[in-house]
Amino acid sequence: MQLKKLTLIATALAGLVAATLPAAAQQAPAPGANPRVDAIRKAGALRVAVLANAPWLVENTTGSGDHWSGPAWTLAAEYAKLLGVKLDPVLVSHETKVPVLAANQVDLSITPLAETPERSKVVDFVLYSNTSVCMFGRADNAKFVGAKTVDDLNSPDFTIAYFIGGGEEAWVKQRFAKAKLLGVANSGATAPLEDVMAKRADAAPINRIPWVPMNNKVKGLKVLPSENNCQSSTEKATPVGLAIDKNQPEFLAWLRAVADKMHAQLEASEQKVIETMK
Repeated sequence: MQLKKLTLIATALAGLVAATLPAAAQQAPAPGANPRVDAIRKAGALRVAVLANAPWLVENTTGSGDHWSGPAWTLAAEYAKLLGVKLDPVLVSHETKVPVLAANQVDLSITPLAETPERSKVVDFVLYSNTSVCMFGRADNAKFVGAKTVDDLNSPDFTIAYFIGGGEEAWVKQRFAKAKLLGVANSGATAPLEDVMAKRADAAPINRIPWVPMNNKVKGLKVLPSENNCQSSTEKATPVGLAIDKNQPEFLAWLRAVADKMHAQLEASEQKVIETMK
């Protein structure tokens, strides 16, 4: 009887905790709990570093409509709303998008950043997405069509093309060590499409983001992993998110809680952008 009573109490407490999690995510650190949050409230503005990088942060240069959109902006706007301040975008470059945090020129760098060991030494990340790789080939290539998984391409029967000096070169050589490899010069394209179309290669890697517009333009292609049009690929996956300066534990915990709560909304926003990319 005692065990049953304790079980009922534990279940009730678990339900109470689960019910309060969304509310807790809404509550920013209390006044005095975090100097950064206090400074943001005092200034009446959340300063965010911006540099367009679709599909996470999209800049509208038409002069009409919202200037910024995408999941990074959606998340930043929610932070500003919950803090009761305005959102103040600060344009940065590729060279300054991380250093501006330590220089206290912004509170968040929402230009999408891939998490790397080097960056993690100087900033903390709020991760909400990732970048990964797809493998594509011709839909009329019987060998490629017969492959069910990316693992199936790691065979002497397949020729894999890659750009020499490209970001996928080292990964291709390791991932497809048993396959025939074809290194080609990069002419500025997003992937070795020409070599696949000319049947010099059975497959080639492409980042999951540009895969969607390329597939819309070029007919007769197939992709692996095939589920969700390769948007759920975990091949060569790298987490992506926004960053804050180090040593702000209360601020970081709150930022992450809000991002976790908004996960489905951010994912839908990203997919919407990808579907409109040309």
